[in-house]
Amino acid sequence: MNQSQNAWIAAAAPAVAQVAAEPVVLPQPPLTGAALPQKGIPEPEAADRLPRRYVTGSAALWIVGVHGGAGESAVARLIDGSRPTQHAWPVIENSGMPPRVLLVCRSNMNGLESARRALIEWTSPQPPHVELMGLAVLADAPGKLPKPLRDLATIVGGGAPRLWHLPWVEAWRTGDAEADQLPRDTRKFITDINSLLS
Repeated sequence: MNQSQNAWIAAAAPAVAQVAAEPVVLPQPPLTGAALPQKGIPEPEAADRLPRRYVTGSAALWIVGVHGGAGESAVARLIDGSRPTQHAWPVIENSGMPPRVLLVCRSNMNGLESARRALIEWTSPQPPHVELMGLAVLADAPGKLPKPLRDLATIVGGGAPRLWHLPWVEAWRTGDAEADQLPRDTRKFITDINSLLS
């Protein structure tokens, strides 16, 4: 008996045309605060503004630490294609598109107040020419943030399109943190930023 007469051998299925796979689109994190600069916000004093600095080259995202020790270099290492700006708003010559920016601060009082001033500047009548993605607040110490600082971070973060809280990562002190060893909140932050940049 040949195979074409054997009822126990299934007939070959007809060939199915190959369909191009659709690119995976990550859902973007929702807005949690101000999406655009606001009218009627008084311009901050010159001493309370971040400098504006011409940057060369390109970046998918510019990381702006709003104070010294904010963690902009650590965050820039997390996001492919990002670059720190050394505590200044990036200015790109001959670019019609505003650079995408992420503000970064520490969760202590100085860091949150610095973020508040930067966000006031972003909402003022003469804001920097940037597309603000949001504010990342990096833990300034291990453990739970005291309630007054938690509350202030929520208030300050309301002035940014999105707010992320990144927990303390001890390995960052020695530069040893691997992506698979990062806390869940930090991995979610990376996913959120990548979805905004795609």
